[in-house]
Amino acid sequence: MSEQPSGRIEEPVSGSETESLATEAPISPWRLALRRFLRRRPAVISVVVLTIIIVGAAFADWIAPFGAVEQNLDDILQSPDGTYLLGTDTLGRDNLSRILHEGRVSLLVGVMVALIAGGVGTLIGILAGYYGGIIDATLMRLTDTLLALPGLMVVIIAARLLGDGVWDVVLVLSGIAWMTLARIVRGKVLSLKEQEFVEAARALGVPTRQIMRRHLLPNLVGEITVTASLTVAAAILAESTLSFLGLGVSPTHTATWGNMLGGNEGFVTTAPWLVWAPGLAIVITALCVNFIGDGLRDSLDPTQEKL
Repeated sequence: MSEQPSGRIEEPVSGSETESLATEAPISPWRLALRRFLRRRPAVISVVVLTIIIVGAAFADWIAPFGAVEQNLDDILQSPDGTYLLGTDTLGRDNLSRILHEGRVSLLVGVMVALIAGGVGTLIGILAGYYGGIIDATLMRLTDTLLALPGLMVVIIAARLLGDGVWDVVLVLSGIAWMTLARIVRGKVLSLKEQEFVEAARALGVPTRQIMRRHLLPNLVGEITVTASLTVAAAILAESTLSFLGLGVSPTHTATWGNMLGGNEGFVTTAPWLVWAPGLAIVITALCVNFIGDGLRDSLDPTQEKL
């Protein structure tokens, strides 16, 4: 006897089952780094806080309750209250409004130092690492010599020679901030130039400038980003230190958190809000930038396991 057909119709495989059998698309390195970064709570909180500080400084003309130089002689040295949240100074100026306005200059100093030092350090590091030989020896001996000098002493002498303007301070701080990045970049380039994709580019006759721009620089973004973020915090602290010593940005040029702190050192006991208010602004900003830098360093570390 021939077998009768069972009449059972085989159901096609569902779309969900087909998708489960498909190979997952690879995650890009930047998306993977973002996932790692978002898992680091201190870094994420720091991004939020720093964003608030930057927005407050950028839009101080609309956010600040009073003008930066607006005086009210009836409220001299007023302690913090409902009207003056951070009190007033010896001229009756609102402390909160001054901090918001002066934050522009302090943040500008930090960012510009990071950009200039980052550019110089990256250039010197790439040249030293890629060419090697006498170029490497000369540039690294120069870097080592500058690193061996007492940083604070160099900054004080240079500040005395150049002046007390904002760009004078930026130039002074940039001059001592590039060495660390130069050494980091050089070490990375020494490894990268032995990779097959760089050797292949050289074999094909690709110009050296294009090799540096297209093959080396994109692979240095992580190191540059992390070091530059930490340089911002260091520059803000250094400017504050110089201003406290009377060597930073002069109040006659423009106000900063640093010279605001230094100008009120005599009121530590009688009007402490004049000291702790700008001091907290400096400390909180520096901590936020450092936490973000630490988060970026951990997130961009290629040795981290895939999440």
